[in-house]
Amino acid sequence: MTDPLGRALVTAFGPQRREPENPYNDHRSYASPRCLFPVHAFVDGGGEDPWRLLEPDRHALTGAPGPGPGRRIALTGRYTAIPSAYKWFRGSLVAIELGIVLRALSIGLELFGLPARLRPPDAGAHAVLDGIGLDRTWEWSLPFVLDVGDPPTATTAGTAPDPLPSDVARRDPALADLVRINRTQTYTGDAVPLTTAVPAGLPASRRTPDWAELLWQRHSGRMPRALHGMTGRRRRVPAEALDTALRWLAVPPPGPELAAAFDAVRITVVTQGVDGHEDGVHRAQAGTARLLRRDAEAPALLEEHYGYGVSPVNGCGIENAPMSVFLSVRPRELFARLGPAGWGAAQHACGWAVHGLCLSAAASGLFARPVRAFKEIPVQRVLGLEEDETIVLSAVVGVPQDTGGALLDLRL
Repeated sequence: MTDPLGRALVTAFGPQRREPENPYNDHRSYASPRCLFPVHAFVDGGGEDPWRLLEPDRHALTGAPGPGPGRRIALTGRYTAIPSAYKWFRGSLVAIELGIVLRALSIGLELFGLPARLRPPDAGAHAVLDGIGLDRTWEWSLPFVLDVGDPPTATTAGTAPDPLPSDVARRDPALADLVRINRTQTYTGDAVPLTTAVPAGLPASRRTPDWAELLWQRHSGRMPRALHGMTGRRRRVPAEALDTALRWLAVPPPGPELAAAFDAVRITVVTQGVDGHEDGVHRAQAGTARLLRRDAEAPALLEEHYGYGVSPVNGCGIENAPMSVFLSVRPRELFARLGPAGWGAAQHACGWAVHGLCLSAAASGLFARPVRAFKEIPVQRVLGLEEDETIVLSAVVGVPQDTGGALLDLRL
């Protein structure tokens, strides 16, 4: 894939490295739960059989190239790629990863100078999902569609996706629920141009001119000897690490509905050992941090209330982390503003924001680990959230330890 679109797709989705000691492989430039990568990209080049699956490991698309000059990309998540034990949580994981992938792809397109328009799932998304040609459309989320360059000369007709078979619904009622809810979470606006996914006005040392190196450096806290979790060490970090992270977090996703959901997200940061900032709980607003409460014990409390603490097989670096970031919403207020699409839109927006945080951390020599394992009520109290406020997504930003393990380059 040597054309600009192919390069942008490989930049966004291509494997970056293999870590023989890590139980989860291979690593891409974006975070995915358990490295399952349930979100896939399909590319439509026009013609009678247009849609082709991007195969990241091969840096290629399936099938023969279509004749059309335009390109459409459909991003859709396969719920059944996530173990059924996750039940309804599979819906959130797919929605969050769609937001992460949307920003990763937006950066890839931006790097190669490819303008695009985004169409979030709307009334026509059912037909697009059916037109991709999947055998079991009920396994997949309604797609985000990006038109790159001129629209394709031919579009694929389709009908509503297949309903969930009754025997599958009986065996997996949680899957039936999340698919039903996903089909109601449609948007009403028109396609919108992709806006920049990179914050303007970054300090010179954080402009990341070498994007290949930045994407290579992103990781979620390496553990040695095939252990799980994350490890980090206590160290002061410069103020710029937090200031830059806040700038990345403040970049809104494209489109009025996603931007409205993003505007409803509240960002709270627990810091320790960050130059120029008090240890404690801060509220992020417009790219800055406002101290809510001095609290040197907050990181230790967060680790205490994390679902995967230190054990013989698991590491946990929260107590040593200079920053722990929490994105929260008030669901009733969200639904009042955005209707049925509000919850999905908030998760898309949080995924978008946290991918930016991950890249910011990599540029600062830190790791960032998106997590959903904090115990809700006690952490709500540590952060000073409202009683009706729900944490959508969190990320632990830490100072990595050198585990001594090999890093095998898969970018070639």
